[in-house]
Amino acid sequence: MRKSIIAVVGRPNVGKSTFFNKICGRRVSIVDDTPGVTRDRVTAETEWNGRKLLVIDTGGIEPVTDSEMFRHMKAQAEIAMDTADVIIFMVELSAGVTANDRDIAALLKRTRKKVIVAVNKVDAVGQLPAEFYEFYELGFDDVIPVSSLHGTGTGDILDKAVENLPVNDGEDEDRRIHVAVIGKPNAGKSSIINKILGEDRMIVSDVPGTTRDAVDSIVSNSWGEYLFVDTAGIRRNARIDDRIEHFSVLRAKAAAERADVCVLMVDSTEGVTAQDERVAGIAHEAGKPTVIVMNKWDLVEKDNSTVNKVTKDVYIALSYMTYAPLLFVSAKTGQRVDRLFEMINKVYESSRKRVTTGMLNDVLNDATGRVQPPTDKGRRLKIYYMTQTGIQPPTFVIFCNNAELFHFSYQRYIENCIRKAFGFEGTPIKLIIKQKEEDDL
Repeated sequence: MRKSIIAVVGRPNVGKSTFFNKICGRRVSIVDDTPGVTRDRVTAETEWNGRKLLVIDTGGIEPVTDSEMFRHMKAQAEIAMDTADVIIFMVELSAGVTANDRDIAALLKRTRKKVIVAVNKVDAVGQLPAEFYEFYELGFDDVIPVSSLHGTGTGDILDKAVENLPVNDGEDEDRRIHVAVIGKPNAGKSSIINKILGEDRMIVSDVPGTTRDAVDSIVSNSWGEYLFVDTAGIRRNARIDDRIEHFSVLRAKAAAERADVCVLMVDSTEGVTAQDERVAGIAHEAGKPTVIVMNKWDLVEKDNSTVNKVTKDVYIALSYMTYAPLLFVSAKTGQRVDRLFEMINKVYESSRKRVTTGMLNDVLNDATGRVQPPTDKGRRLKIYYMTQTGIQPPTFVIFCNNAELFHFSYQRYIENCIRKAFGFEGTPIKLIIKQKEEDDL
């Protein structure tokens, strides 16, 4: 089931991070009395009443400020509001309704999202103080007392949030594969979606930065149902001097993080640049299956060895992503664009593949028999067993006698053996190494 998103917003120092940590069950956000400690969005996964939730903690919003830092925090919070299904608006009982609270309330009303007002620092149990009722003047129906410090009222807030999540979450939407089309500016992201849709849904221009926001397009065909997200081109930070473009990049990253599959668009006439490597890293680090699309292939002068040479060059540049398949296309002419759906389906299914523990350990025993585990100062690494614990990305836990002896190179060897045996084309694999003494087995 797809995770629903809840954003926690409010002015600085009203207890958002303490509340966030309480509902997530662990300390994720830094808590301090200094306004502005949480500058960027912090996210954590939790579950309530059977619903999987992605909770976003945001920096304090100062609606009117000369501070560049607070302007950045406000923009980050606005992104969280844009992507959230439900917004928790935190205010403070002792401060009453402030001018900033009113300004933030006006911002929230424009989102047309469900807003729950959490009145923090209501520590007394029993009858609510008279000043609590002042917060209804902010114009929202649900106003709930909480104590972030003690945790009282947090369950009521989450009950109300889950009650207001979209009813079709996890049904119609889950049948679609969510695809984020990412890449540096002018790589052809909008052009390929236009070709897929058969219409000029996206503005296409040679001017980098034309696409400002992430735009959703639903596609249904013989291959299945998809939701494509065209994102703003991601540039390296030194070249992002326009504030609007800066936050377009953040939206693009958020789209990639929420996607089931990433399509990395690369300009074939330029090859893989340092910026392409950075964009690919976003998908890889997020654990997303990826298809690398070499666009503008019609503009490349070719001979019998061109495909092999370009393929080799791509995998040298993206050495951490050799699992991702390549597709050579022209969004302009439509050449091989129809093959994209087949590849998206393939890498998506790879990311959801499960392997039994017995089959995994047969591969593990064969791998350790052919290449002995490393030793250090007379002590040899012993690998006891391996099991798969998750999907999207496929996640494997390996139990051994000494995690420090399990060098990265040997982890890569085991990963390659898993891939050779079971495929997993297009998706990253996550290995978790756990130390377990023989007496514990």
